[in-house]
Amino acid sequence: NKSHSTAYGYVTYQTAYLKANYPVEYMAALLTANSGDTDKVQKYLSTCMSMNIQIEPPDINRSLVDFTPLERNILFGLSAVKNVGQGAIACILAARESGGEFKSLADLCDRVDLRAVNNRALEALIYCGAFDRIQPNRHQLIKDLELVYDWAQFRARDRASGQVSLFDWGGMTNSTQSNNSFDSAPKAASVDDFPQSEKLRKEKELLGFYVSDHPLKAVRQAAQIMAPINLSDLGDRSEDTLLSAVVMLTSIKLVTTKKGDRMAIITIEDLTGQTEAVVFPKAYERIGNLLVEDTRTIVWGKVDRRDEQKLQLIV
Repeated sequence: NKSHSTAYGYVTYQTAYLKANYPVEYMAALLTANSGDTDKVQKYLSTCMSMNIQIEPPDINRSLVDFTPLERNILFGLSAVKNVGQGAIACILAARESGGEFKSLADLCDRVDLRAVNNRALEALIYCGAFDRIQPNRHQLIKDLELVYDWAQFRARDRASGQVSLFDWGGMTNSTQSNNSFDSAPKAASVDDFPQSEKLRKEKELLGFYVSDHPLKAVRQAAQIMAPINLSDLGDRSEDTLLSAVVMLTSIKLVTTKKGDRMAIITIEDLTGQTEAVVFPKAYERIGNLLVEDTRTIVWGKVDRRDEQKLQLIV
C-alpha cells in the first residue's frame, strides 16, 4: 500500500545518500551487518573493489571488534577471525587500551590473560596476518609462539603467586616493567616465511576470503584474454549461455547418484564474486582428477537458471 511504498522509498533514498556521500562508512556497516553470510560479504567485498575501497587484513594494533572505516580503506574486525572468541577480543582490546600498542608477539602474550587468549586464538591471528605490521614473517611467529606462550604462562604464574622481580625492588612501575619485559622472551631459530600460496590458503580458511592478496591477481591480464567473463556478470547472461571463466576452485563436494555414479558440486570464485558449479557424472569421469581445492583453473560451462533462488553453472 501507499504507506509501505513511501517508507521503502524513504529508506532507499537514505541508503543511496549514505552510499554516495559516505561510501567507506556505508560499506563497513554493510559488511559488519552481514558478517555471518559469506555470500553477501563476498558480494560487498567485490563492490568495495569496484568503488576503489581497499579491504585491509586484521591488525592486532588497529582492528576493533567489527569492520572499521579508515579514510578510503576498511579494516577487518577481530570478530571476523575464526577461533578468536569475544572473550579473547575483549582481553586484547583492554590490554591495548591500558598499555598502548603491542610491540611484539611476546609483548602481547605477557600483557593479556592467556586463559582468554589461548594458543589457538594466537595462531589464528598470526595466520590471518594480524601481526604483519609487527613481524611480516608469519612462519617465524608461529615458531616463536611455541616458546613465547610457555614463557608468558610462567611469568603469569609468578605474578599470580606474588613473586616480585628486581624491577619491583628498584621502584619501577608496572607499566615500565611491562614495556621492557618482552625483551627477555625466547626466540626460535630463524626460518623462511611460508610460501604466498600457503599464506593465502590460511587467510581463506580463517577469514573466509583472500584479503592481503588474491591468487588470481597475478594472472588478471591473461585471464581477461583467455576468458573475459567475470562471475559477477552471470546474472546478465541468459539460460544455457555457454561461457568460460578463470577462477579459483575453493571447495569440492562429491556426490554419489542413485545409479552409483560420482559427480561433484564445486564452489568457484574470481576477483568479482563466487558461485556454485555442477559437474555431472559424464563430465566428472573426464575431469574429476583435475578438481583440486585452492587451485586456479579455467571452467567451461553453461548458465543454469532452473532454480530461481540460485544461479549456477553446469560444467
